[in-house]
Amino acid sequence: MEQISKRLMNWASIVEDGTLEQARRTAAMPFIFPHVALMPDAHLGKGATVGSVIPTQGAIIPAAVGVDIGCGMIAVRTRVTADDVRRGDLASLREAIERAIPLSAGVYNTVADRATTLARIEELEGRDGAESAEKVSPNWRLQLGSLGSGNHFIEVSLDEENRVWLFLHSGSRGVGNKLATRHIKTAQALNKKWWIQLPDPDLAYLVEGTPQFWDYIRDLRWAQHFALLNRAEMMDRVTGCFQDWIGASIEASETVDCHHNYTTQETHWGKQVWLSRKGAIDASAGTPGLIPGSMGTRSYVVSGKGNRLALNSSPHGAGREYSRSAARKAFTREQLDAAMTGIEWRAADAFLDEIPGAYKDIDVVMNDARDLVEIRHTLRQIVNVKGD
Repeated sequence: MEQISKRLMNWASIVEDGTLEQARRTAAMPFIFPHVALMPDAHLGKGATVGSVIPTQGAIIPAAVGVDIGCGMIAVRTRVTADDVRRGDLASLREAIERAIPLSAGVYNTVADRATTLARIEELEGRDGAESAEKVSPNWRLQLGSLGSGNHFIEVSLDEENRVWLFLHSGSRGVGNKLATRHIKTAQALNKKWWIQLPDPDLAYLVEGTPQFWDYIRDLRWAQHFALLNRAEMMDRVTGCFQDWIGASIEASETVDCHHNYTTQETHWGKQVWLSRKGAIDASAGTPGLIPGSMGTRSYVVSGKGNRLALNSSPHGAGREYSRSAARKAFTREQLDAAMTGIEWRAADAFLDEIPGAYKDIDVVMNDARDLVEIRHTLRQIVNVKGD
């Protein structure tokens, strides 16, 4: 760990100067307490750094939570082993998953008629914030159970004992993005109205006690729950595909589910704060978590160590080292094909910006996180599903 300033602690050994400068701007906001914790996967984000933990008193920065509210991961360990899957055609499994779950940005279900889907929709309709979701994204019901694109994925993996894990990463989809964008704009308008000078417009904040603050908290909590149920809905479908493919029912022996773009109230250094984890997971002592590598590399099931200085947090993945446009210029399709050797995937140029080389070395990230988490399981992919 490196102390950058009294208000900024850094666990990233691979970090650009621009990322550190962005983190310094966030850490200098007057309501930060006690400090911002920069995780090993830190990289530039909108307003605030992706891979940062931001504790605030009396205010929240909506962009410091992120536009994919509630984004996170779920992994299920089955009692199936590698010997069981080696007899099957992995391409047919991948294709079945791709048919069962809408992939890519802006691609949703055409109808919501599954019993589990309808039950989850009813649950969301009954929560505070549903009216806001209806206003900004009337088709949110069709978004439930859809993956998205970018670094979101569905994977079938094997652990160190050759047990099969089903693993996926996604968030609150279009509805969460629209809710977040709406509140970021509200914060910016209010800060302008109050003549507040900001080092970055995306550091605009909402003041606790105002109607706009509590409107955001209400919508944030709804979107976080949508993201949670979205992952559960997709995992139901992936499990169904896997059961059909293997020809037997499967039993989950362990399930881990965690957000990494969210805000919650926690107590740190003797004071209650609004803790925003933007690209970071809860790593309180004994808390299970998931840290995926990039496409084609290993992922980790971890347990938090409760590092007080890190605000009981850890990284959420490898973290980008190249922007998407830079990655497309720096790498070739041949390099991507080589990186995906031995993994069943939909081979396409569309995924070039997701090549492992565009991300930090996950081994370095995990070494940087050695005081934050304990590794419980190491997963290697055998099937990868992504949206364009």
